[in-house]
Amino acid sequence: MKTQVGIIGGGPSGLLLSQLLDLQGIGNILLEKHTREYVLGRIRAGVLEHGFADLMREAQCGDRMDTEGEIHGGFYIAHDDTRDRINLKRLTGGNSVMVYGQTELTRDLYEAREKMGGKVIHEARHVMPHDITTNAPYLTYNTGGKTKRIDCDYIIGADGFHGISRKSIPANKIRTFERVYPFGWLGVLSNTKPVSPELIYAKHERGFALCSLRSQTLSRYYIQVPLTDTVDDWPDDAFWAELKRRLPKDVADALITGPSIEKSIAPLRSFVAEPMRYGNMFLAGDAAHIVPPTGARGLNSAASDVYYLYHAMLDHYKNGDDTGLETYSQKALARVWKGQRFSWWMTTLLHSFPDNSPFDNRLQQTDLEYLLSSEKAMASLAENYVGLPF
Repeated sequence: MKTQVGIIGGGPSGLLLSQLLDLQGIGNILLEKHTREYVLGRIRAGVLEHGFADLMREAQCGDRMDTEGEIHGGFYIAHDDTRDRINLKRLTGGNSVMVYGQTELTRDLYEAREKMGGKVIHEARHVMPHDITTNAPYLTYNTGGKTKRIDCDYIIGADGFHGISRKSIPANKIRTFERVYPFGWLGVLSNTKPVSPELIYAKHERGFALCSLRSQTLSRYYIQVPLTDTVDDWPDDAFWAELKRRLPKDVADALITGPSIEKSIAPLRSFVAEPMRYGNMFLAGDAAHIVPPTGARGLNSAASDVYYLYHAMLDHYKNGDDTGLETYSQKALARVWKGQRFSWWMTTLLHSFPDNSPFDNRLQQTDLEYLLSSEKAMASLAENYVGLPF
């Protein structure tokens, strides 16, 4: 097979790029090692920057998002048994975020690719990029016990942190930066009415908590837990009791509990790989960077990669201009690092760190007090939360 762009990874990044390119007549084939059902079974965050929502609309995949998603013009920071609202619309001059589950977003993208007859190959095993530094790169993969080949102009590695794309770059050609946090998030999904119409980020001496939602009947809650904990350590009753301890009394009293329909623990990590291009292979999303979920930057950072790649490919194939391709890594990393800073800052601000000294804890408290007393500080938080310009 031959195509213009070979894409590794059938998550939101790969699907969105595939859809955008196809709409512009740029041929592409997407390889995904898992089944479609497996990909749609992943439970992920669903807070979309306004720029990401616009990109979904440009990809002609935004109708259900606009109908069923919820526009949030603010969120709360809970502390000391009270709540302060960060008014995103007022602080940013009218911008907001869209709350729409990643599973639903991925489903919309799959349906759009199917409607257009897009080439998405599932259960593509042992995917391997070859001749990346030449003008004739290609991909091989195994399906049905046979090895197949795709010749292409460019390869996009959107196959996640553990994927083959980044690992295919020689160690002396890539540099990585990493911080692993000494705790994780225990998340519970339940068929219950959300306790708040907007997200609540809670700082408490017992640890961080987050009240989120997927819809008006589907809630997502998180609590900070040690990395040594397992899901078995947290039966539903224990989870709900601990969550209530970390919330203001009025919120805890209003919380509707129920059986968990999904429960997992996610470790927190900050990670960046530089550069995001090697030869004619480009990294995107978790293949190149990971952020703690505190600031809702993960999926949104991946979307900015897609934006830059999409426009770079457009310029190349439509106008013969390679400026976007040549500057992709520089542009993407500039925004990635801003997202890293914001996620690190929110994580540091709101979590309990086991090794903090009394001095560290007082500084953390002072940082929060300053934030909530300063219009300019809150405006900076809001600007980053709704999404910096592409």
